Amino acid sequence: MSALEIQNIRKTYGQVETLKGIDIALESGEFLVLLGSSGCGKSTLLNIIAGLAEATSGDVRIGARSVLGVHPKDRDIAMVFQSYALYPNLTVHRNIGFGLEMRKVPAAERDKAVRDAAKLLQIENLLDRKPSQLSGGQRQRVAIGRALVRKPEVFLFDEPLSNLDAKLRMEMRTELKRLHQMLKTTVVYVTHDQIEAMTLATRIAVMRDGRIEQLGTPEEIYNSPATLYVATFVGVPPMNLLKTTVRPDGLQLGGAGTCLPLPERFKGKVKEGQHLVLGIRPESLRLEKAGLSIEAMPEIAELTGPELVVTAMAGDQRLTACLPPRTAINDNRKLTLFFDEEAIHLFDGDTGLSCLH
Repeated sequence: MSALEIQNIRKTYGQVETLKGIDIALESGEFLVLLGSSGCGKSTLLNIIAGLAEATSGDVRIGARSVLGVHPKDRDIAMVFQSYALYPNLTVHRNIGFGLEMRKVPAAERDKAVRDAAKLLQIENLLDRKPSQLSGGQRQRVAIGRALVRKPEVFLFDEPLSNLDAKLRMEMRTELKRLHQMLKTTVVYVTHDQIEAMTLATRIAVMRDGRIEQLGTPEEIYNSPATLYVATFVGVPPMNLLKTTVRPDGLQLGGAGTCLPLPERFKGKVKEGQHLVLGIRPESLRLEKAGLSIEAMPEIAELTGPELVVTAMAGDQRLTACLPPRTAINDNRKLTLFFDEEAIHLFDGDTGLSCLH
């Protein structure tokens, strides 16, 4: 039995269909990230799970029961929002335990639950402070602690780290990962940040225009993107996309003299004359002479610290390569970039679907 099951959820506002039939089943202990750009429907879906919005059709089941029409407080869920939503006049101790206090949980039991959560979140020394005396990261820990003491069936997180600076976001990602590994709880987490998705999730649902473009593990999403949208949304820098045509002798890159052999795994899945988009991750390109190659004239080189990100032109098509930081770049000399056959992704030029899906 799934811990959370979303069955053909649809949501319309007047003539606008925000969710167009979402199906997901989560086993107990999974960490699902709903990933997508603003307006894709991920927060709407989370609100429907939480009971803060009603689905137009479909069903949401937590454990063995449908929760459609069930009040949020009776759904056995706990939610952490983008805003911390702490009571400014209450101490950290009372903020964490407030939900239990409203449920008339005995004081001794409440105190133990609060202190256990504070110990887990490493904020035991902050219990007597007010929210105004805390940093952003500390406030977020308090908000998470308030959810933890509920011991719900499902945790819901709505972009909880977006108000934090880059360093704090990284620290809180590590904390959330640690907590999930310790508690083995079921989590649904909304974000537009692909780094959060890749580092936290056991599975990622990449959403676009109210639909799921691809549902899979972080490895599957990164290594085998099902569509052009997924290929470019996940990965920094994004995947290189080069127009190509299937010829009898291989893949002819548009605007370049390069013809690459057609990998064996694509034979029988593409046909001669078909217009495709060839994808290669920037980190798959290298200067060591091995495998297939493509020539490109460098335009811009950006040192990030651990790597040199080089933007170059292959004929009339632009591509990006992530090279070692000490690489010497000559603006007047072409680079020969090498890559393995396994690094090639092919997508249908019309539908945007992977040729392997």
